[in-house]
Amino acid sequence: METEPGSLVLSLTHSTLLLTLPSSEVILGILAILFLLLCSALVSGSEVAFFSLTPNDFEKLNQENTGSSRRILYLKDKPRKLLATILISNNFINIGIVILSEYVLSSMLSAELFNSWAESLSPALNWLNLSQEDLAKGFKFLLTVVLVTFLLVLFGEVAPKVYARINNLRLARAMAAPLDILMRLLSPISAILVNWTKVLEGRLLLTAAGAGLASREDIDEAIELTVSNEEDSGQEVDLLKSIVKFGEVSVKQIMRSRIDVIAVDHRISYHELLEVVRESGYSRIPVYDEDFDKVIGLLYVKDLLGHLNQKEDFHWQQLIRTNVLFVPEAKKIDDLLREFQKEHLHMAIVVDEYGGSAGIVTLEDIMEEIIGEIQDEFDEDPEVIYHQVDERNFVFDGKTLLNDVCRIVGVDTSTFDEVKGESDSVAGLLLELTGGMPKEGEEIVQSHYTFRVLKVSERRIESIQFTLPEEESTADK
Repeated sequence: METEPGSLVLSLTHSTLLLTLPSSEVILGILAILFLLLCSALVSGSEVAFFSLTPNDFEKLNQENTGSSRRILYLKDKPRKLLATILISNNFINIGIVILSEYVLSSMLSAELFNSWAESLSPALNWLNLSQEDLAKGFKFLLTVVLVTFLLVLFGEVAPKVYARINNLRLARAMAAPLDILMRLLSPISAILVNWTKVLEGRLLLTAAGAGLASREDIDEAIELTVSNEEDSGQEVDLLKSIVKFGEVSVKQIMRSRIDVIAVDHRISYHELLEVVRESGYSRIPVYDEDFDKVIGLLYVKDLLGHLNQKEDFHWQQLIRTNVLFVPEAKKIDDLLREFQKEHLHMAIVVDEYGGSAGIVTLEDIMEEIIGEIQDEFDEDPEVIYHQVDERNFVFDGKTLLNDVCRIVGVDTSTFDEVKGESDSVAGLLLELTGGMPKEGEEIVQSHYTFRVLKVSERRIESIQFTLPEEESTADK
């Protein structure tokens, strides 16, 4: 038994001599491993750096307009391809580290060392039923795996990702050019990976959709069945249905059109501005340059409170807030609500497909889509002006939003979705149905509901009478 430890000591001493006198190939291998570890750290850290950049970081990069900032913005617009490039590069680097580590260890540690370990430990491991040669190979493989795993986890994953989390923008600038080059070089491979991922995602979504998602009609029916038959149950049903379809409503459906927006030119005098503020009663007023297509900011009326006694030449333009949120007409209101919460804003300018200002949308508009009309102490009249002739007949202004008409008369807001096209107002619906400007007194019947044109000007339908079918009335709702 005493000869075995002595033999092990001699083997260790022999290995130590080999370690102290490595060959030139081994030195090059070690240097190559260190270089690949550095590459692995940079690539792994880049994943965290790029995907943790905030909107404020991107805004800063937009303003810089430097080569590195342009590259970062270019890579940001291709997130799938960027991630695929990072993963492919990292895998190639890690494979290189494993191969070189195995070569370096084989060169530095003699086979006799592993054989002596196997000989010393074979009595304790005889239950494995392995030969001494197999045990030696197992020790060599285990040492390689442990060493490489330790190096990759510590220096190739944990440390660089912690650094990248703290210095994300700095690392993104440094790695923008290398990743751009890698993305182009690995484009064929990354394209296969990205396309395969999209196909897999599509199949999973289809499977999920077919497995358990209920249709809108099923959900509406479930709501009506579960809500009690009390007096206010109708309001409860409407509220629940509004919540269900909240994510389907676009900004265009609830916005205030530009012809109804109270806004001011930044060139008007302070006296004229105060007149607009008094007459409108609004707390936020858009400010434009020349026309509403060039909105430059918002004026918060509360900012004027400390300047009410200023003279006519007071430079009120210094109070304009330039952090304006511009949103497209097609944006869903649930996404807009999250953006309002994130940016701490209450109003956004809605832009059309050509970049012009189509109107405004406010936080109150979004809330009203769920809980109905909000009437505060400053609202002298309801926002939707209409006249109820009797239980079946209502008179509306032509520009009244179709959703508001449906809510007031008590029909589902999706009743005319299939025929309204791109129109949002009741006048737009009639123009869509008739294909031209209808005449005064003309009646249009759609889905058992009758629209009668009461007044028409040269350019638009002024007023419309909406008639419910005989079996329907607001008393039944």
